[in-house]
Amino acid sequence: MAWRIQCAASPPLPSLPTFTPKSLPSPSLPSTLSRSSRFRSTHVPSLKPITASLSAADSPTFTDGPDDSNTNTNTPLLEVKGLTAVIAETKQQILKGVDLVVNPGEIHAIMGKNGSGKSTFSKVLVGHPDYEVTGGSVVFKGENLLDMEPEERSLAGLFMSFQSPVEIPGVNNIDFLHMAYNARRKKLGQKELGPLEFYAYIYPKLSLVNMKTDFLNRNVNEGFSGGERKRNEILQLAVLGADLAILDEIDSGLDVDALQDVAKAVNGLLTPKNSVLMITHYRRLLEVIKPTCIHIMEDGRIIKTGDSSLAEVLEEQGYTAFSAA
Repeated sequence: MAWRIQCAASPPLPSLPTFTPKSLPSPSLPSTLSRSSRFRSTHVPSLKPITASLSAADSPTFTDGPDDSNTNTNTPLLEVKGLTAVIAETKQQILKGVDLVVNPGEIHAIMGKNGSGKSTFSKVLVGHPDYEVTGGSVVFKGENLLDMEPEERSLAGLFMSFQSPVEIPGVNNIDFLHMAYNARRKKLGQKELGPLEFYAYIYPKLSLVNMKTDFLNRNVNEGFSGGERKRNEILQLAVLGADLAILDEIDSGLDVDALQDVAKAVNGLLTPKNSVLMITHYRRLLEVIKPTCIHIMEDGRIIKTGDSSLAEVLEEQGYTAFSAA
């Protein structure tokens, strides 16, 4: 992609407001997902492939919302400086000063041994209640991310695909996606879509992740195989159109065909304005989703940043090639 920026080691960040430690709140589903207001459908409309396309006003332009003052490609999408965090219950420190800059249009990969802090870092970014931030700062699209509730972070354009997506019994996919999508539109001051309009919007996205329409009728991740769950996560990303997608070991448990499907979908969703942060152990993911930057994490810190050649060194020499003295 011609617009991708070649990455060298991230430069020192300017001073940012420090975060006053406090416990992260428990996440909750947006109020739009309550039973009383949920869009109730018992089946997907049995329509032939829909050729009608939505106008620009009907599609959520998440990077061009009511206030697009923070979408300048010269402004970092995400700035993390000196981030420290502990497990909320035991106070064991996991993150020990993470620094990271993600610009619009970039793909970043974080690699490291088990227990190095990779997944903890991603969970802290989305506001997981199991962790407590004790220091540092995180700025997303020019705003203090750490001041936001988990659902506010999602509405602001942050998306996370988990290693093991959870089941949501009693809520089918099309209801869930319809409500989440309209919550984003409402946040951006855009008109919400009705059931048929939303079906016209989501239908073409099913082919992007190689999913059949009957998946829309199934409860969220209930009875899904590992590959189906990962495809469903990427379908959610395709529908919501997040500014920053955090993919935590999206390649875990996938066979070759499923990995190709997921990678094709992720690559198809990239634009010069949105970005991806991948957590992975394996070079095979980096061969199908080409990163701008690779970061090596150890003991709660990013100790090395470079281009794709880091993955080659890692495969040949292991993490000892990067371990801090």
